[in-house]
Amino acid sequence: MQQIEHIGIAVKSLAQSVPLFEKLLNTPCYKTEFVENEKVNTAFFKTGDNKIELLESTDPDGVIARFIEKKGEGMHHIAFAVADIEAEMKRLKKEGFVLLNEAPKNGADNKLVCFLHPKHINGVLIELCMERK
Repeated sequence: MQQIEHIGIAVKSLAQSVPLFEKLLNTPCYKTEFVENEKVNTAFFKTGDNKIELLESTDPDGVIARFIEKKGEGMHHIAFAVADIEAEMKRLKKEGFVLLNEAPKNGADNKLVCFLHPKHINGVLIELCMERK
């Protein structure tokens, strides 16, 4: 793993949360995007080398909607940049980590992604992400 790529925060409403984070971070949202396979709208902020991704569910039965229903709004995941997502997935599986998807899938911000089950990582959902070529 190279570095923290972004921190994902589950929110009920981007319309309410984007202005809040623009004020908090003193920077505008630089990108919004719909991720069809995850059924989420996303909004990205950059401050220094750090990125924050806000995630709003577009489906009441979606992963983010269920997360908010169970835990409320808040930190959803930490994403790490990787040079070779398939090699990293293979390494982590060999180390005994549980992957939530067996193959990389399309994510936001032109990334291929894979999530690791939080049950085996002290309750923290980890996302691996690699720039799509």
